[in-house]
Formats: sequence, C-alpha cells, structure tokens
Amino acid sequence: MTRIDLNSDVGESFSRWTLGDDAALLAIVSSANIACGFHAGDPRGIRSTLELAATNGVTVGAHVGYRDLAGFGRRDLDVAPDELTAETIYQIGALQALAASVGTRVSYVKPHGALYNRIVHDERQAAAVVQAIRMLDPSLVLLGLPGAVVLDRAAEAGLATATEIFADRAYTAEGRLVPRRDPGAVLHDPHAIADRIVQAITTGRITAIDGSQVPINGESICVHGDTPGAVAVARAVRSRLVEAGVTIGSFVPDS
Repeated sequence: MTRIDLNSDVGESFSRWTLGDDAALLAIVSSANIACGFHAGDPRGIRSTLELAATNGVTVGAHVGYRDLAGFGRRDLDVAPDELTAETIYQIGALQALAASVGTRVSYVKPHGALYNRIVHDERQAAAVVQAIRMLDPSLVLLGLPGAVVLDRAAEAGLATATEIFADRAYTAEGRLVPRRDPGAVLHDPHAIADRIVQAITTGRITAIDGSQVPINGESICVHGDTPGAVAVARAVRSRLVEAGVTIGSFVPDS
C-alpha cells in the first residue's frame, strides 16, 4: 500500500469546555470525524471545526452516536431501530447544513463509541444505521471496523464502505478492540504506536494485547482526538508512514 488516510475524532468540545486540540490535529490528518451534537459538540463549536477542516483541505465525516452527552456516547444503549434511524438522519443532516454554511461537505459517516462497537455484531442496530444513510444520502461512505456486520449490510445495500485501523487502541486476538475499561486498552507512547502502525500497514498484521499477530487491513488510520497526547501520536504516525513511503490522503474518492 502506498496511500492511506489518517483520521481523527474532532469537534467534541462543548460550550466553555474544551476537549482536544482540533486546530493542531486538522493540520496533520486527512479526514475528520466531526461530532454531531449527540455524544459531544455544540453548533458553534462544530461549525468552527468545520471551518478549520475546510481551511486545511480535510475531508469531513459525520461522527454519529447515541444520544448520550453525559456518557460521551460510550454507554451501550438498546435503542429501537426506527429511533436510531431517525437520530442518525438527524445528526448527519445537521452536520451537512453546518458544513454547507462554511463551504465544505460531508463525505462519509463514522459511528462513534458504543454505537460503533454495537454495530460490529448487532444486526438490528446495524440495519438501522444503514437505512439512515440510504434514506438521506447514499453517496456517503461508511467507515468501520474490518469484519463488522454493519459494513456487510451496507455493502449489500449498495453503499460504499471503508475500514480502519486504530492507532491508539489495543486489539484482542480476535481482531476486536479491547474494551476501554480493561487495562492496556488505550495506548499512549507516540513512537511505539507509530512503529506498530507501520508494521500493520506494511505486513498486514498487528500485535494483539496477548502478543499474538492478528491479520488486519484498512484504508484509514484513526487517532482519537480525546486521547491524551493525541497530537503527538498523530504527528508521529504521519511522520513514520511518510518515511516508509506511504502517501497520506483521504479514502473518499474525489474528496
């Protein structure tokens, strides 16, 4: 592989509370998963993040999640499918409107947190998210975990999909993300993370938390914007990939 996307979760500050360094991250990444107000973010802050993305030529994605501000969208919720479809449409639509107001557009959808993990295996909620994209804008690409049920349902529905590798998260031997509540789930050393990602991109394998080598693939690399030291991690990952001959660029065609 000579080209890969680098994405980060941004737009997650709320009112006077600041989370992450969006300005610094948007000068490094090629795609931005921008919060839509349900798990984080407020309209003014989201719009400011969209302006930064447009200025930096960064591709915009809707980071949709459960309606869970208090839990930052990381609490598993048993949402009825029709409610989840409506709430996903609502979030994407809001981001599309704010994006249009600053001269950019939404090109893809990446579910957030507990919703992202739930639709790896939950057929009902996966179908609800796919239905929302089909009904609103079937040109949007769906970004998710390799092997996730939601990507299978999306492909069956005729939607474009892409997969990602998490730079700052540990993997199980089954290729799933280690739950955040478990020790070692979140990684912090920028240089170790960068080496790990170069290994994953060049060999197609990543070292799991038990030391085993797990097959992995993806068109994009994710660095969570709320992870302490996220800017240093993103910078180290980008630098090491470029040194390895990899071009950083969006996974969305013609973006």
